[in-house]
Amino acid sequence: MNIILSETKEELGARAAARGAEFIHQGIEQNGSASIVIGTGASQYELIDELIRKNIDWSKVTVFHLDEYVGMPVSHPASFRKFLKERFIDLLPAVREVHYINAEQDPEAECRRMGDIISRHKIDVAFVGIGENGHLAFNDPPADFETEEPFIVVELDEACRKQQVGEGWFDSLDDVPKTAVTMTIRQILKSKNIICSVPDARKAQAVKKVIEGEVTPLVPASILKTHPDSWLFLEKNSASLLSE
Repeated sequence: MNIILSETKEELGARAAARGAEFIHQGIEQNGSASIVIGTGASQYELIDELIRKNIDWSKVTVFHLDEYVGMPVSHPASFRKFLKERFIDLLPAVREVHYINAEQDPEAECRRMGDIISRHKIDVAFVGIGENGHLAFNDPPADFETEEPFIVVELDEACRKQQVGEGWFDSLDDVPKTAVTMTIRQILKSKNIICSVPDARKAQAVKKVIEGEVTPLVPASILKTHPDSWLFLEKNSASLLSE
């Protein structure tokens, strides 16, 4: 794992986006097109803001959605489809393809549909974050490190759901869905490169466990240490509990 430390969230976002853009350019140069996975949520604000400013031929880029709540309409303010469309896709020139997760009606069928599509693509770079509970995408602890399915339905633990309230997406814990569709750990690890952006002091304990602890399903993002081309972008607050 490559660890890049910045002073501010803005610097973190700029550096993560620059490295990610390099990987997208490489994919286009080598294969004529590139495929990316992109996470959503508060930890990705600065990265996404910078990425849309990069000189990338988006007509050659396919975008995959990382996770979404079960039963969540796209009109809901907390919908990750809504976030991805309004904060990223709509601000770009025409993208080659976008594959959103729609888990409103039949999440199991949606897992199969998305799994079939992504199985036909090689992912050049996945842009992800780490949750306060150490989750990767919506793979909460203890995460399934073994399933080969690209997408699965998961139960969200209380810490994860409290984080969503704390970030202002929901008014109360009761409002947060208890299940979601998520890209699996093994599917994320199939990405050629992984850019993991983690700002804010509230993520510091998770960052310490990921970097200084063992690889374990109890800290799902610790699995990133096994990937040969994973990049962890931190700023001084999220890195504040590290020993070095």
